[in-house]
Amino acid sequence: MHCPICLKKDTKVLDSRIIADGYAVRRRRECQHCSFRFSTYEEMEILNLSIVKRDGRRESYDREKLERGIKQALQKRVYTHDGYRKLINKIERDLQKKKTGEITSAQLGDIVIRHLKKFDKVAYIRFASVYYSFPDIDSFQKEVKSLTDRRKK
Repeated sequence: MHCPICLKKDTKVLDSRIIADGYAVRRRRECQHCSFRFSTYEEMEILNLSIVKRDGRRESYDREKLERGIKQALQKRVYTHDGYRKLINKIERDLQKKKTGEITSAQLGDIVIRHLKKFDKVAYIRFASVYYSFPDIDSFQKEVKSLTDRRKK
């Protein structure tokens, strides 16, 4: 790991902490040359996963694309960075549980929907409106009503 100040390679790990429910590690480091202290963040990475699109095309799993879609649904909503990281990690954990090299975009969408529904109801509705592409306002209202009915129970 290079020091961000002097760019030397010699850094020493002072402390390591497991975060995000055990799916990431935060390391406190110190440069051996200039004594600058900084933190690094390591997360697991899903490799060799292909997403099969509705039209049959295949593309590699892209975490940034997943995060962009979820951030768009969470726009102007109140949430913590730690909570957001846990949400992404839970989604990726479910992807890894599939133990397969391919997953359909519909399966991925279902996983995201399930976790977003627990995380933030408004973000869930925003994501669902795009994901399900409701054909009319009645279908959309029906989904919102089902959420409010479940909340009352």
